[in-house]
Order: sequence, then structure tokens, then C-alpha cells
Amino acid sequence: MKAHDLDNRFDEGDDIIDELDLSQASRPLRKQKRVNVDFPTWMIDSLDREAARLGVTRQSIIKIWLAERLEQHGSHSH
Repeated sequence: MKAHDLDNRFDEGDDIIDELDLSQASRPLRKQKRVNVDFPTWMIDSLDREAARLGVTRQSIIKIWLAERLEQHGSHSH
């Protein structure tokens, strides 16, 4: 299938997943590196309440907030 045919099918809302070779798919700039951070108890409690309110994990809320802050300051590098 030619690229423009695939683009047209996608644009029309067709399911094109069977046309893709996902065996080599990757998520660039998404490599993970573990870090340990100590937080005061009051901060953990607040994080847990906000995470529960949003229906996400504590780790997710920390990642979301840090990403938002870094994007505000243009501190992310791609």
C-alpha cells in the first residue's frame, strides 16, 4: 500500500493497524530512569488526595505536574 493511500484511509477513520509493522516500534525520548526523592509526610498526603481525586497513581500525578512545570519553563529537551 502506498503512503498516500494509508494516509487517506487513516484520515477517513479506517482501522489501519493491520497495515503497520509494529515489531520495531519504539517511543523516542521515553527511556525511563529511576530516581529516589524524599518528600515530607504532609506532601505525600496531599499528593495522595489529589491523585485519588483524579483517579491516577501518586507516581502519575508527580510525573504530570513535573512535566507541566518543565514545559512552562522550556526546560525539556527533545
